Amino acid sequence: MTLSRRQLVRMCAAGLIPASYVRAAEVTKKNMIVRSVRPQDLEMPLDGFSDFITPVERFFVRTHDYTPNVDLNSWKLSVEGEVHSPLTLAMDDLKRLPRVELVGVLECAGNGRSHYQPHVPGTQWSFGSVGNGRWAGARLADVLRRAGLKDSARQILFDGVDVPVGKMPDFQRTITVKKALDANTLLAFEMNGQRLPVQHGFPLRLIVPGWAGDSWVKWVQTIRVLDRDFDGFWMKTGYRRPEQPVAPGSAVDPAKMRPVTSLKVKSVIATPLDGAGALAGQPLTISGAAWSGDSGPVSAVEVSVDGGRSWRAAGLPGEHSQYGWRLWRYRWTPPAEGYYNVMARAYNSARETQPLVEEWNPSGYQWNVVQRVGVNVTPAAPSLQPAVAQADGPIDDYPAGYQAACHACHGQDMIRQQRLTRAQWEREVNKMAGWGAQVKPEERTGILKYLAGHFTQDWH
Repeated sequence: MTLSRRQLVRMCAAGLIPASYVRAAEVTKKNMIVRSVRPQDLEMPLDGFSDFITPVERFFVRTHDYTPNVDLNSWKLSVEGEVHSPLTLAMDDLKRLPRVELVGVLECAGNGRSHYQPHVPGTQWSFGSVGNGRWAGARLADVLRRAGLKDSARQILFDGVDVPVGKMPDFQRTITVKKALDANTLLAFEMNGQRLPVQHGFPLRLIVPGWAGDSWVKWVQTIRVLDRDFDGFWMKTGYRRPEQPVAPGSAVDPAKMRPVTSLKVKSVIATPLDGAGALAGQPLTISGAAWSGDSGPVSAVEVSVDGGRSWRAAGLPGEHSQYGWRLWRYRWTPPAEGYYNVMARAYNSARETQPLVEEWNPSGYQWNVVQRVGVNVTPAAPSLQPAVAQADGPIDDYPAGYQAACHACHGQDMIRQQRLTRAQWEREVNKMAGWGAQVKPEERTGILKYLAGHFTQDWH
């Protein structure tokens, strides 16, 4: 049954559904793949891998519980357990500590789960439950040193404000003392230069760079230092992988599995899409993003256009950081017509790379197989001129409202020069609307689809 916004609000007011459901329904992000509305799980499409910093509106969302309401005026962070001086800190207290900024990849442990054969249960992520963010906050180590860790400290437990759905166990995770004291592990209150959004953990989120997203606890309100291994569900049963390879489809005792921690080295091909067409003799840009975990940052990306028989180095332009992803690109001119298997593999500084075949696990965690996309190359007609960008229709087949909104101040020639991602076009349209362009709400989607379809990023 589909409910209108008015019906949802009325049911919320009557206490029939939680307010978080209404918020999730209303803030479902445009141009995201919706895996679940309640709780909210949103996946970034492949075109998001063209941005070095993933915009907040394009950043994937993974939620175990309903999104909580947090009143910052009454919120406090508690630090307790195996410490000499238990702490209760307000946000202002945290902001008085040295501020640290870090660029890092946040990837759900289940990213790629849909590719496992046989299939495993869980959110069927494809490639986009990952993003590269610019996080800012206080070092966790500074908070723990202020509390004073006892020699008995073994693990650090984190608990958020969120309340479990039904009888589901409370989402609590631990990290090791060593990782907690790492100078790059943060308690973040900012994301991409703005206050941490609610969906991403406002007011405080644990940032564990190099580790999978299950450790990046959101809405943090309690830090408890333990003198033992935590025996809660999400450590002893959930988010675990087999210690050795197992037969596909087999059941594995959680006691014979280990917790998911460090990310694996991985690359994603953003362009071209699987099944795309190309012209013989015409240059084609193959591009994407690559990242790694604790073993070291990405050091190289290689591309194959012949199904893995030969490999060539891709370029690694632009910014990079220890824990952020690297954008890469490779310029290829198909020599003749045919069907080509394009592949990409990344290496990190430890010379680890991606497998051609993934070892199956019962929860579908940490998929990092070398990706393959098929490209169908056809002969180029002598009179055929390369298009500005692939599109579904003629380049002058303008959508409703486009000319009035976009040609009032400049001509089509200015727009033809742009090579922007979908997220960049969204920001540009918002900027122009702020400057007076008459973009009607009912025409905005059509205008964006036209711009992103005809004038996409082209890395010459």
